Amino acid sequence: MVRICSFACVFSLSCLAEPFQNSSENNANKQLTDIKSAISDTRTDIKKVSKKRKALEAQLKKDDLAISANAKNMNKNRVAQAQIKKELSSLSTKKNALLTDKKQQEQILAKQLRAAYASGHHDYLKLLLNQKDPASIQRTLTRYKYVNNARIEEIKQFRKTIDELVSIEQKQKTKAADLSNILNRLTQDKKALEQNKKKRANTIASLKKEQLSKEQQLNQLLSDEKNLTNALERLAKKVTPKKNLVGLSKLKRKLKWPVSGKIRHRFGTQKHGYIKWKGVLKTAPIGEQVKVIYDGSVIFSDWLKGYGLVTIVDHGKGYMSLYGHNQTLLKQVGDYVEKGETISLVGQSGGQPQPGLYFEIRHVGKAVNPKLWCR
Repeated sequence: MVRICSFACVFSLSCLAEPFQNSSENNANKQLTDIKSAISDTRTDIKKVSKKRKALEAQLKKDDLAISANAKNMNKNRVAQAQIKKELSSLSTKKNALLTDKKQQEQILAKQLRAAYASGHHDYLKLLLNQKDPASIQRTLTRYKYVNNARIEEIKQFRKTIDELVSIEQKQKTKAADLSNILNRLTQDKKALEQNKKKRANTIASLKKEQLSKEQQLNQLLSDEKNLTNALERLAKKVTPKKNLVGLSKLKRKLKWPVSGKIRHRFGTQKHGYIKWKGVLKTAPIGEQVKVIYDGSVIFSDWLKGYGLVTIVDHGKGYMSLYGHNQTLLKQVGDYVEKGETISLVGQSGGQPQPGLYFEIRHVGKAVNPKLWCR
């Protein structure tokens, strides 16, 4: 009887334990399924964010290039405007000088005519008939011819002055019309520039909404840096050494900075995580001229992810200088540039929140501190 009771109890407990065990397994399986689903959803979200950011980065490049085109046209038109103003000033000076000549010539002619009338030279036939002495007639003819030739020469000069005045006035009208056209183009370029700036601001705002984790930001910076390094390596292989380029080794602390302004980020300081700045970021007003530090040849002039519009100059002997985040680039690949020559204008391309210039010096592909060269 006891055995039967014991068996009944064991059977009863095992029956109770089996549903409990099945329930735990079901819960564990459900949790695992939920975790896998969450991981899958997260991966999907990351892919969506990544895809959206790539599209926005492509749009940012378009916005930067559109702004660059506007700024380049404006710079070109401003140069033309300054040239026309200079020519108009020169024409005005010439016109004033000619008006002075004209006034003097008018006075001389009037004086000659009054003198001729007073002496009776205006009546050539009467003058000859009144002379009795042949020698006197000859002297009179000679004097008359001299005076007449002088008057004819003055009249020729007077006509020449009038013709030059007419020509200058016509040139002034033409230049004034050209200046008016340039001013219209500048107004249109400025309007287009502001529109494209708004578009870029919207693109940057959209990029900010697609927040990245610190790890993703670090990976992005590493990717940008790798793109730059790869680009420099490719350029170094393509560069044909030029005899007239002597490098920068003998120019330490003898060069001027590409732009004036404070250094916002210094070489070697922390950029993000363990990534450090390979160059300097200088604060400068938008549109300020960026001047090349030394003679060289332009080997890159284009948009680069993370750095915006970039110009890279080869100085020879393995030395290169890099100028990033420009508003527009004024030199093309293959152009030879001389120390202090303007190569670009300061901007904030590449998604920068503030205008400024990113500047690097590299030797045999390795970034070096620009402060060792520039002062």
